[in-house]
Order: sequence, then structure tokens, then C-alpha cells
Amino acid sequence: SSAARTSPHSGHLKQHERMHTGDGERPYHCNQCDKTFSDSGHLRGHQTHTGERPYQCFQCGKSFSESGHLKEHRRIHTGEKPYHCNQCDKSFSRLERLKGHQSIHTGERPFHCTQCGKNFFRSGELKRHQRIHSGEPA
Repeated sequence: SSAARTSPHSGHLKQHERMHTGDGERPYHCNQCDKTFSDSGHLRGHQTHTGERPYQCFQCGKSFSESGHLKEHRRIHTGEKPYHCNQCDKSFSRLERLKGHQSIHTGERPFHCTQCGKNFFRSGELKRHQRIHSGEPA
């Protein structure tokens, strides 16, 4: 739309649209390695080559490379669990944990073993299972 083209945020819209189009455009390149990204924020998040961790928890001193990771970490101290399951009374500090939990209610097992076809609720369960095929100790 013409509003999107003239908006001061049209660059953000373009970045966001790249996630949905699947055109594979990844114009942001890391100058330390060969990784590329669809938006500048992901590139900034990736750039850990310097080891810089400017975001520090004032309660325990642990430091992070991204402010969002610090915010997520602080929930350990506050006990905040903002992600609530709409099927039961469980709450989670991280969205990924809620999504993993919800598969219990749906029966969905999205993690698939390509060796034998078995499906799992969580990626960790799949990784543990794959040791059977690789011969690694469980």
C-alpha cells in the first residue's frame, strides 16, 4: 500500500514481510563470519564475536549480549510467568516453554526422527532418541 511506502516505518514493514514471503532475501551480512540475516536486529543479536555482554543483571551479576535475554533472565529472580496455558492452570516464564507444553494438550509431536519416523513432543526428547541411531551413550 502507498501508506506503507511513505511511512517512516516502511523499512520495518519490509523486514517483517521477508519473514512471510519465503523469498530467502538475507541482505544483512556478518563481517566476522559467513552468516546472513533477513533483518538488522537479527544480525546485531548474532554478533557475539566480540564477546561484548553489556546487559548485566543487578541481582546476580550475570551478563548478556542482548537486552531481551536479560529481561528473560530476570524472571528467574522475580518468578514472573507471563505466558499462560489456556487449557490448564500452568504458566511459563518463556513463550517457547508454553508452546512446548501446549503440545501435551493437542497431541502434536512436531519433532520427527528422520532415521525411524518416530515423533516427539520436545526437541530434547528427539535429540536423546537420536543417540540410539548414532551409537552415542544416552
